[in-house]
Amino acid sequence: MVLKPVEILKRQRPERALRAWCRTTRRTATVMSPHANSEATDSYSPPPVKAAIPSRLYAIADTPKVSSLANICDRSVTTKNYPLASEVQKNIPIYNLAKYNSDKTAANNLQDEWYEVLANGPGVFVVQNMYSDQPLLDETNEAFHQIIEREKSHTKGDHFAAGGKNDRIWNSFSKHGLQDPSSFVKYYSNPWLARVCEAWLGQQYRVTAQTNIVKPGGAAQVSHRDYHLGFQTAEGCSRFPRGMQHASQFLTLQGAVAQSDMPLESGPTRFLPFSQKLDSGFMAYRLPEFDQYFNENWVSLPLRKGDGVFFNPALHHAAGNNTSQVDRSANLLQISSAFGKPMEQIDAIPLVKVCWPEIQQLYKAEGLSDRVETVIAAIGEGYPFPTNLDNRPPAPNGMAPANEQDVIREAITSNWDTEKIVSALTQMRVDGRP
Repeated sequence: MVLKPVEILKRQRPERALRAWCRTTRRTATVMSPHANSEATDSYSPPPVKAAIPSRLYAIADTPKVSSLANICDRSVTTKNYPLASEVQKNIPIYNLAKYNSDKTAANNLQDEWYEVLANGPGVFVVQNMYSDQPLLDETNEAFHQIIEREKSHTKGDHFAAGGKNDRIWNSFSKHGLQDPSSFVKYYSNPWLARVCEAWLGQQYRVTAQTNIVKPGGAAQVSHRDYHLGFQTAEGCSRFPRGMQHASQFLTLQGAVAQSDMPLESGPTRFLPFSQKLDSGFMAYRLPEFDQYFNENWVSLPLRKGDGVFFNPALHHAAGNNTSQVDRSANLLQISSAFGKPMEQIDAIPLVKVCWPEIQQLYKAEGLSDRVETVIAAIGEGYPFPTNLDNRPPAPNGMAPANEQDVIREAITSNWDTEKIVSALTQMRVDGRP
């Protein structure tokens, strides 16, 4: 009689039963596996050894071909793919929210469809009538106007335009609340905002916003991807493993609410549907040939005041040039996953204060060695966001302000004393507060 594994376990002592179980499992592994070859023998064969393990990183020199992006983007979708959409224009699904209930249960199927659009489909969708309360939008615009007027004495630029060309409110979320609590509460209590955010990020997301008003004659942006890795240089991006480059897009949702009507002539955001599917896109989008492909193939849709547009941050996109005679006003939403923050906070300042003599001694002995770089990375915060972009705007021709590691590295190579480095980090902390 042939005993089954369970019977073996019942009849033998635990240690003997375990050995018997392992022998039985080993003999039958290839048969039991759902991926087993039907011609497999009864003996166990280990998987073949690969000739070489591939690099976990994308090499700057080993860039993909534009044809790879073209093959990905050479497809189309219709309402058959997204049946809850009112229509699909230029591969962008459009949802008229006036037809739907924003209740969590009722919106569940919509959220499934939005997730599919962002993850595996065109990567962008429009929600019409997201804000149907026009007087509320007028109140919000008035609050934005008052903030802009108050801040005109210290004009600031954004990532792609010099100060004074457009009107920009960094951290419009907080400033709106301080300026006009009434319209703020109404604006950010919109259930549709929650439904869209939850579809991509789940619960406990964090809303941030920046208002941008592009005036007639405003130039178009260069095509790009967005936060997090989209704000890195190509060299900086190349240090992040492939898995993290893919995961980055799931940590943020990009969006915008039209605070004014946006005819095509005003330059609403240009998109390259499906481009988020290019695995090495964070490495490739800066290359001239990829920007050229974008400029030859982008699509854009007009928006009405109160409409919203949301997209995967890995989607290649760019704001258009405003050739109309009206201002193009949008409240740009950047919503972050709860998992985009660490479980614990590390305060670099007291660590630097007590460790600085030791770090200096190590630097004097080894220069800017791996060990020095490692301790800088361990103590200092390497990511500059979130911060106050009014006080710490992106550096000229850059995408991000300095981080703590940058300051510590400058301090160690410039032989700053303890008081100076602590003062610099403290000031950075103060400037970064809202």
